[in-house]
Amino acid sequence: MIKKVFLILMAVMFIGIPLYLGIYFIYPDVKRLKKENPVKTSFMEYREDEWRRQGKPVKIRQEWVRLSRIAPFAVKAVIISEDDKFWHHEGFDYDALQKAVEEDIKKRKFKVGGSTISQQLAKNLYLTPSKNPIRKIKEAILTWRIENALSKKRIIELYLNVAEWGEGIFGIEAASRHYFGKPASALSAREAAKLAAVLPNPRRYHPLGSSRFVQNRSERIYRIMVRRGIVIPEYEAVMNEPEEVLTGESTSSEVFPSPQDSGEMRDQKLKESTDEAERDQEGGDGRHSASMDRGEPSGEAEKEGVAQ
Repeated sequence: MIKKVFLILMAVMFIGIPLYLGIYFIYPDVKRLKKENPVKTSFMEYREDEWRRQGKPVKIRQEWVRLSRIAPFAVKAVIISEDDKFWHHEGFDYDALQKAVEEDIKKRKFKVGGSTISQQLAKNLYLTPSKNPIRKIKEAILTWRIENALSKKRIIELYLNVAEWGEGIFGIEAASRHYFGKPASALSAREAAKLAAVLPNPRRYHPLGSSRFVQNRSERIYRIMVRRGIVIPEYEAVMNEPEEVLTGESTSSEVFPSPQDSGEMRDQKLKESTDEAERDQEGGDGRHSASMDRGEPSGEAEKEGVAQ
């Protein structure tokens, strides 16, 4: 009798689990993300349930912005921090995954870090923070589908708008306004590096806090941007100096944008900066920095001699 029950349970498991996971090859409809922004992600709903159980009156703060309205410094800082091979992989960084698995074996834990931005997006949109093996398989299926359905530009745009940046803070626009009192389009290189530095654990670390982890990580991200020519410190210093008011000049700080400085120009500037990042990586300069999540230097940091 016990043997029969065991065999039935094994049959249900071997047939039921594949059928259950197979649903994720067709559902949800990720192609809708080409033209639609998700109203609320699975991760947000998970946090709301968590706050209700804990009796916390926390509300989600999020404001969607197009990629052209996010400072290129911020885009590049996040990619350096989370997934330095983003422009070239197809959703998975197998080198980082292998290192993560080896670490899990050593520690005898199932964690499997080394997630790419595409994997993190799949988790944020459709799954939960759970680290069980079934969730990781779902994440892999959804990541593959997202990479096949969406452009890299749309993937990074979605990620920057749904990533968690603190208690109730989702998306880089809400994070930029909360921590720095400015829109994401106005973030400096240093500010972008600080926001990128807390992504591994945004509810534990604060971009403006005194944590050694945040200070060291943001400094490493900033130095990599300098090494790649993304940031020129002397230019930054000069541009941050207060301007002198000239004789007969209005002191009004209001800026009236010209037609040439609107949508198309911003998109063109962003495209140029993206092409520049891709050329940098094609020249052998790009290295995946998911190892930074574990407090280790990325291959990029090692090559460039960035102080740890």
